[in-house]
Amino acid sequence: MRTVAAFMLLMTAGVLQGESAAGVQWKAPSGWVSEPPRPMRAATYDIPGPRDSPEHSQCVVYFFGANQGGTVEANLTRWKSQMLGSDGKEAVAKVQTRTIHGLRMTTIDTSGTYTGMGGPMAATPVKPAPGYRLLGAIVEAPGGELFIKFAGRSGLVGAAAHDFEMLLDSFAPDAHR
Repeated sequence: MRTVAAFMLLMTAGVLQGESAAGVQWKAPSGWVSEPPRPMRAATYDIPGPRDSPEHSQCVVYFFGANQGGTVEANLTRWKSQMLGSDGKEAVAKVQTRTIHGLRMTTIDTSGTYTGMGGPMAATPVKPAPGYRLLGAIVEAPGGELFIKFAGRSGLVGAAAHDFEMLLDSFAPDAHR
């Protein structure tokens, strides 16, 4: 039992210290659980749902390398195409650009039927899921773009939208660079 408690303490300490990639650093909101490293992911967070709910969602910070991953516009277009409205056409998306700690950031917020990652990159076909919301951001960092994608059931993502904004507000140039 002590080993598990010590491991959880170390995991929490790592999250509180923040993470970094592409010349920027950020801090995950409290309650977001950092998952083990995966290819092309600078960070993966598991976000628990409301109390006593087995549901959870996931927020991923992707980094593919300098000049990799496509343009801001190409990624926005892809994310928009993953969400369909009730008419079966691309859902309306709110896109904004802002500067946080000197970093240009473009955000997207859209809701509808999530079709996920289709096409040649998908390992298995994704069954369309109604009632989803996608919050995303592209951070134009010194070492290349970071792509942050948070998709899940509308209620779960909505409940964590403030935390997502806290995550975005924490992005800053890495002082150790």
